Amino acid sequence: MYKILVINPGSTSTKIAVYEDENQRLKKVIDHDVNELKKYKTVADQYELRKNTILQFLNEEGINLHSFSAIIGRGGLLRPIPSGTYEITDQMLEELQKAKYGEHESNLGALIANELAEQIGVKAYIADPVVVDEMEDIARVSGHPFFQRKSIFHALNQKAVARSLSEKLGRDYYDLNLIVVHMGGGISIGAHKKGRVIDVNNALDGDGPFTPERSGTLPLVGFIDLCYSGKYSEGEIRKFIKGNGGLIAYLGTNDVREVVKRIKNGDKKAELVYSGLIHQIVKWIGKMSAVLNFDVDAIALTGGMAYENEFLVPQIKEKVSFIAPVYVFPGGDEEKALALAALRVLKKEEQAKTY
Repeated sequence: MYKILVINPGSTSTKIAVYEDENQRLKKVIDHDVNELKKYKTVADQYELRKNTILQFLNEEGINLHSFSAIIGRGGLLRPIPSGTYEITDQMLEELQKAKYGEHESNLGALIANELAEQIGVKAYIADPVVVDEMEDIARVSGHPFFQRKSIFHALNQKAVARSLSEKLGRDYYDLNLIVVHMGGGISIGAHKKGRVIDVNNALDGDGPFTPERSGTLPLVGFIDLCYSGKYSEGEIRKFIKGNGGLIAYLGTNDVREVVKRIKNGDKKAELVYSGLIHQIVKWIGKMSAVLNFDVDAIALTGGMAYENEFLVPQIKEKVSFIAPVYVFPGGDEEKALALAALRVLKKEEQAKTY
């Protein structure tokens, strides 16, 4: 039996899970005081705070750090890499510490996992970070040589769901063509061709459908006019794209449950905007179907929004089920996906990659 510690740092919390083989034995969300976090100039500066809260929790639960076979952290912002489980290296640690490719709380996952693993003499890993890049070259062409389309998406959950769907179908992931639709604070829709995500919208930088808090792809000329209007600062405009876009901009809330409640109470604006969100998701599913030459074995809906089974899921199914059967995997258990990635390496079912 292998015992695995999973570390998943988020913006205001750190999620911890303990697995014994495929079985979750413990899961905890440690919330951090927002005002406390504001004291730190960079994400990397939060390192000691986050690490110590993890050690304190394990101690309170009576869990001996030396009992773990491996430790895996959430992968952060690195250079584009293929999908897989990666052993943490010095180069990776240096790039995350310096935020070479950007600052994000997930950068702390590898840093903390590595130190704890070194203390007990086991391997430390990350798996399928958001920078997983398996796009075909044709998908990178943007329309102007100054710009290149990038692969930044919910790789960890998309890959985990694709594997789960393949098992459900009794097929090998590397023999299937799938479309995976992750719907949460960000939305990413990926074309999985024989185990590779050959095209996907950039869920971080304003590409794809709008979301509860992101604007998605906007009319370009109108956006340029807004940028040069002199009415808004650069920071405000960036927030329009991520943070204050989508449902928040239209309806003042990023809570899909609240939007559904308003619709049921007769709010026509909420109904129109929410229908527009569904419409855009369906359009992007159609785009990825075309990328796969309409040879699609199945479509998976996942992420937090996939729990919304009154309007969103039924309407998407109604509109796209002619393309392929639609399966629903609500939520996104990142801790389980990380644990299973480490387990595959420990069981020698998969070879850990080197960054």
